[in-house]
Amino acid sequence: MKHPTSRLLHTYWDGLRRERAAPERSEIEPGAIRNVLADSLILEVDVPGSGAAIRLAGTRVCALFGRELRTNAFADLWGAPDADPWRLVETVAVDTLGMVAGLTGTTARNETIDLELILLPLRHRGQTQTRILGALSPHFVPHWLGLRPVTHLRTTSLRVLGTQPRTLGDAEDTLRNLPIPANDALPFRRGHLLVHPGGRG
Repeated sequence: MKHPTSRLLHTYWDGLRRERAAPERSEIEPGAIRNVLADSLILEVDVPGSGAAIRLAGTRVCALFGRELRTNAFADLWGAPDADPWRLVETVAVDTLGMVAGLTGTTARNETIDLELILLPLRHRGQTQTRILGALSPHFVPHWLGLRPVTHLRTTSLRVLGTQPRTLGDAEDTLRNLPIPANDALPFRRGHLLVHPGGRG
């Protein structure tokens, strides 16, 4: 993690979870992370038709895209068909692992902005696969931020927290080979497939 916002959010999240894989959604106290709220977001996973939807988004995140993001599909921020958004969400939700991604945002005028995205699992009503806490932070605030929206994102790097930084190509291999969850009632990976025990075909 390079961005101070990512480090602060991770430290707060890590302190809440203690020995658990993830803290409860109800444990998140906005006042305790007020310094990062503008860059923060909460995702709801497994929304029909969208994979993950944005339940809450900070003011700076909304300004980056020039619109209110609540209820938007998370993948729509990429602005084009792309496997990366769902791969990120799937890893965090299914494997209960934090992820950090380097992103490049581009406007309609081809202006670019480098961003860091952190996604951290949350428990919600006893489940670890329905909510994700995150932050999307610019490394440098350009003069056009809030005037011209970012129209699409491109993923430049991925890192599973607790591992060494990888390039995007290496990260894809890492995600395909993550360990099977200990609870065999949860979906798990077999090669490039995601298996849902007891689910319908």
